Amino acid sequence: MVVLDATVVNIALPSAQKALNFSDANRQWIVTAYSLTFGSLLLLFGRFGDIFGRKRTLVAGLVAFGVVSAIGGTAQSFGMLVTARAFQGAAGALLAPSALGLLTTTFTEPRERGIAFGIYGAIAGAGGAVGLLLGGVLTEYLSWRWCLYVNVVIAVPAVLAALTLLTNQIPPVRPRLDVPGAAAVSLGLFLIVYGFSQAEPRGWTDWETLGSLIVGVILLGVFVLVERRSTHPLLPLRIVLDRNRGGSYLSVLIAGAGLFGVFLFLTYYLQKTLLYSPVKTGLAFLPMVAMIIVGSTTSNAVLLPRFGPKPLVPTGMLLAALGMVLLAQLGVHSTYVGHILPALLIIGLGLGLIFAPSINTATLGVSQEDAGVASATVNSCQQVGGSIGTAFLNTIATTAVTSYLVGRAHTPSVAAQAAVHGYTVAFWWAAGIFLLGA
Repeated sequence: MVVLDATVVNIALPSAQKALNFSDANRQWIVTAYSLTFGSLLLLFGRFGDIFGRKRTLVAGLVAFGVVSAIGGTAQSFGMLVTARAFQGAAGALLAPSALGLLTTTFTEPRERGIAFGIYGAIAGAGGAVGLLLGGVLTEYLSWRWCLYVNVVIAVPAVLAALTLLTNQIPPVRPRLDVPGAAAVSLGLFLIVYGFSQAEPRGWTDWETLGSLIVGVILLGVFVLVERRSTHPLLPLRIVLDRNRGGSYLSVLIAGAGLFGVFLFLTYYLQKTLLYSPVKTGLAFLPMVAMIIVGSTTSNAVLLPRFGPKPLVPTGMLLAALGMVLLAQLGVHSTYVGHILPALLIIGLGLGLIFAPSINTATLGVSQEDAGVASATVNSCQQVGGSIGTAFLNTIATTAVTSYLVGRAHTPSVAAQAAVHGYTVAFWWAAGIFLLGA
């Protein structure tokens, strides 16, 4: 539900904009409001699960997510919709680390853990693509409002299942809440996500963009200093300083940044250049989803126990980079079967080899009292990586389009070629991001 909502609303944006009559400049806030609260509150709410019990925080997150989604679906104004999306992000920040924390503490036997984290890795990697398909179907055949109402349909049975099947796991010694650390990291992450979200509309040199990023980084530095001296740190540094675990967090961040190159620009290419409908666009991503599932389940259940994460994650990064290079060859008249499908299959397999082993390793060996915040760190890395990737690749693509149009006639044909040029340049950079991770 949390992963779906990162993309399910994207396809509904044009319809929502028409219904609520808000400007193009304000459109980004429907997406940004969610990512701001989700990204900034993950570590704090992850620790809540360690303190109060993960069943309680999971159920609270599910109920809150369902309620604010229903409110958002009834929105009659832009402000009401943005507010609902912000509260959705906060509920997601409570929900996501609780779910992963429960997996971490419930599945400790290697074989069961491999299967469980293989499924979770598949959801983490494929959820965004499924969100595009679901958003297209709901928008085209029902209403954009159902992109929000659908969360109620998911939340109700999920709450009932959680209340019936789960036990509330509370460590014998409850960690205390590190208030100074929580304030520093929450505000720091908020400013970093906000700064990257403003890079495309305002530019990288704008004082608001640059100032947010600089202050955000400073606050994260303050957070590290606070954690080193705190007797009850929000994020014990032993979690991230472990070599394998720290490398896994970095892999999730890099993969999150590169992944948005597929979702964002290929969605535009399919709809604007190949004139696909929202539903057809969502269906186009299904082969990639299938390969993510195959890669995730196979890598965690079969390959990870035998070889460990070291050969799997770099191989996944190289495969994802190769797929991006293939997408960088797209032209105005490229075809789905001949040009896009092979790239999606390769990228999907690569992402499956990245996410499942990385998430498994990132939470492996973590004590029960730290499982929530360790899980939240995984989600934070993916969210911050996605924000960085979206802003950076968006800026690269926009600059490439502007450069292409210099000295050329402003005809529809040239405009179409310029747009595709921007997409392909972004794909080249996304390939570079994945190569960096290898």
